[in-house]
Amino acid sequence: MTTDELTRWSGDLPGASRPPRTGWRRARAIVLGAGLTAYCWIAGATVPFSASALLSVLLPGAVLAVIACRFPPERIQPPERIDAVGFSYWAICIAALFEWEASAFRDNSPPWHPSLTELVNPLIAPHPLKSAAVLVWLLAGWGLVRR
Repeated sequence: MTTDELTRWSGDLPGASRPPRTGWRRARAIVLGAGLTAYCWIAGATVPFSASALLSVLLPGAVLAVIACRFPPERIQPPERIDAVGFSYWAICIAALFEWEASAFRDNSPPWHPSLTELVNPLIAPHPLKSAAVLVWLLAGWGLVRR
C-alpha cells in the first residue's frame, strides 16, 4: 500500500479523492466577516476619548495578543544581510513623521503647522470612513499576528 492510497477517500469510487470542504470554510468566512464588519461599525460610532472607545480598542488588542501568545506562528528566517539603503529610507520617513508630530505637539498645533492627527481627523470623521479605518486597523493587526 502506498501513501497515495492511504490519503485517498474511501468513497464509492475507487481512487476518488476527498471532495474539498469549501462550504464550511465559506460559511465561517462569511460569519467572521459579518461579525467583524458589525464590530467595526459599532466601534466607529463611539465618541473619541470615551470609555467605550477605549474598550473598542483594548478588546481586539487583547484578543489578538492572546491569539499571538497561545498559537505562535512559525518564525520567519532572518535575512542573510540587511538592505541598508532600504532601511535608511524607512528610517528617514519615520523620523520626519515623528519630528512633525513632536513639533506640532510642542507648538500646541497652530493652524499653520497642524499635527498629522488634525489632518487625518476630518478625513475619517464620517461614520462609514471611521468604521473602515477601524477595519483596516484590525486587519493590519491580524496580519502582524499571522506574520
